[in-house]
Amino acid sequence: MKIGVLAYQGSFEEHALQTKRALDKLKIDGEVIAVKRVNDLDVDGVIIPGGESTTIGIVAQRMGLLEPLKEKIMEGLPVLGTCAGAIMLAKEVSDAKVGKKSQPLIGVMDISVIRNYYGRQRESFEANVDLRSIGGGIEKVVFIRAPAIVKVFGNAKSLSQFKDVHVMVQENNLLATTFHPELSGTTIVHEYFISMIKK
Repeated sequence: MKIGVLAYQGSFEEHALQTKRALDKLKIDGEVIAVKRVNDLDVDGVIIPGGESTTIGIVAQRMGLLEPLKEKIMEGLPVLGTCAGAIMLAKEVSDAKVGKKSQPLIGVMDISVIRNYYGRQRESFEANVDLRSIGGGIEKVVFIRAPAIVKVFGNAKSLSQFKDVHVMVQENNLLATTFHPELSGTTIVHEYFISMIKK
């Protein structure tokens, strides 16, 4: 199994580590590679990490990766988008302060996302979220300048909520979280993503 992590910016090293831990735990022989160019997309699944969604989108576009990645997703490539990655996947994105925001997006998932929902960096926090729907428990996770999924429509299904918003949503081959599973003590989100790839 070969899993790629989009590696322009953000927590890609932490994702690579957490993915390796999950592969070991599931006793699956696999490798994790950095995705920067189109020919890096020859993988079984892709993780789009947290970071700055505008920057990730602009760089991916400049590297000519955005459209080929979108095509592969439409063909069924499993993708885990966390924080900024969830923003990249969303069909509808607005900003808590400035409303509609123009930025390069993949725009394939039936979710509506508000960027910086909880405020700036200093408003980052840890919280317990319910991950029992994917075989976990009540797990402590980190929200860093996190977005919120405020609407789920079409084929998208909410897998976990926190307060009055969705924090984990799945739509077919797509999994989005607004928290950072790569910075939490549990590998359950990455294990679940690996099970999606195996399907």
